[in-house]
Amino acid sequence: VQLQASGGGSVQAGDSLRLSCAASGRAFSNYGMGWFRQAPGKLREFVAGIRRGGGSTRYADSVEGRFTISGDNAKNTVYLQMNSLKREDTAVYYCAADRDLTDLINNYSGYWGQGTQVTVSS
Repeated sequence: VQLQASGGGSVQAGDSLRLSCAASGRAFSNYGMGWFRQAPGKLREFVAGIRRGGGSTRYADSVEGRFTISGDNAKNTVYLQMNSLKREDTAVYYCAADRDLTDLINNYSGYWGQGTQVTVSS
């Protein structure tokens, strides 16, 4: 599985961004997919996940209500809509996929794409 993340950029606090993760093959149908992030000097952390084919979703407490993960089965792409961005959302964002979403979230298993930088300034 190959994953290509895009959509990062530099924005002001309160702005919105949408990240995209294009997957090879039929990854979105067959794999749980997630977004993770890593800020400078911090460990990588889970942000949002969606079960295979656009099933149930999960969010980190820090982004619940502000971020939305969704997918387009036809385009084999997963999105992360980020609203009301805060400075603390600044990080490199990664998309990842695993047949078991819980395994992906708990163990950072599966396949990973390259990151896309999100910078939020006040």
